[in-house]
Amino acid sequence: MSELFPDYRPTWETDEHRELRKHAAEFFRKEIPPNRERWSKQHMVDREFWNKAGDAGLLGLDLPEEFGGAAGDFGMQAVVQEELIYAHDNAFGFSVHSPIVSHYVYHYGNEQQRAKWLPGIISGELVLAIAMTEPGTGSDLQSVRTTAVREGDHYVINGSKTFISNGTHCDLLVIVAKTDPSKGAAGVSLIVAETKELAGFERGRVLEKMGQHGQDTRELFFSDMRVPVANLLGPQEGLGFYQLMEQLARERLIIASLCSALAESAVLEALRYSKEREAFGRPIGKFQHNAFTLAEVKTEALAIKTLVDYAIQQYIDGKNDPSTASMAKLFAAETADKVVDKCLQLFGGYGYMMEYPIAQMYTGSRVNRIYGGTSEIMKEIISRSL
Repeated sequence: MSELFPDYRPTWETDEHRELRKHAAEFFRKEIPPNRERWSKQHMVDREFWNKAGDAGLLGLDLPEEFGGAAGDFGMQAVVQEELIYAHDNAFGFSVHSPIVSHYVYHYGNEQQRAKWLPGIISGELVLAIAMTEPGTGSDLQSVRTTAVREGDHYVINGSKTFISNGTHCDLLVIVAKTDPSKGAAGVSLIVAETKELAGFERGRVLEKMGQHGQDTRELFFSDMRVPVANLLGPQEGLGFYQLMEQLARERLIIASLCSALAESAVLEALRYSKEREAFGRPIGKFQHNAFTLAEVKTEALAIKTLVDYAIQQYIDGKNDPSTASMAKLFAAETADKVVDKCLQLFGGYGYMMEYPIAQMYTGSRVNRIYGGTSEIMKEIISRSL
């Protein structure tokens, strides 16, 4: 149930989703606050936190029961992601691991790969990351330079990646590489590297980001790194680009869901502060300009919520529509950024202090307009459907 909109209920939200929301909220609000500052300073959650989340049944909820999942739907992933944001988390790489990368393994992995990896992914024993972005390539995945040359039963992988979330803890890394550089997009493949004691695999520096300081975002390097051919995702080489395109709607929807919760959280913080903080003998929320600002941001938060929930319902109904997912991501990311900015202004000087959640939201929200496809790319995708 939404604290800001208690009478609102998404069409996709069942009683099972609500029970999960209550469980996730209790878990995150117990586990995150005592560790938030430390995680931010060390630029990563504790490795054990992944196991705790797995033990709590919060990973891989829409994966089959035979592997330890709950056989739920995408709404379950959205519920957990939203509750993370409501708990003011900026560190746990859940969105990459559970809603996104686990489904590359599930959808494109063979029976042996699924049986080998999915139980650990769901339990938190195996942390996932995906290595797409390279220095100089950005969103142009057809131009990746990382190569995977087959030698017998192994691929020899060389290259580098950047902006890799879960880069510190990842046990399984899905690598976007060229198995045939002469074929452009048709030469891209997805290969899973098991990183423990893997020769030729190097974790680079932790990147100093503008926000989300608790996330372990790193550079990664591959130097004659040998990975078994058996770790190729899909029945043959050259399917990677199409696999990426097919799964991008999930990525954009989970970011949109994150932004929806972020906007709501910012409004709740601003409402509380506006009732407590006094100036000139009365709460600052009583001043007309501030009251109008609060009216604006509450309206915008609901607008984000309804569009995102519409897109999630479409996806649950089996309509993997890139345009709708892109509209949700575009509007949610752009509008949430504005909502957080307006809310921060109500805090005055305290809004500039990183100890306040609103400041952490402000520095963290900007990336939502970049990763998972920039706002400009979202507009390009939407325009193709006009």
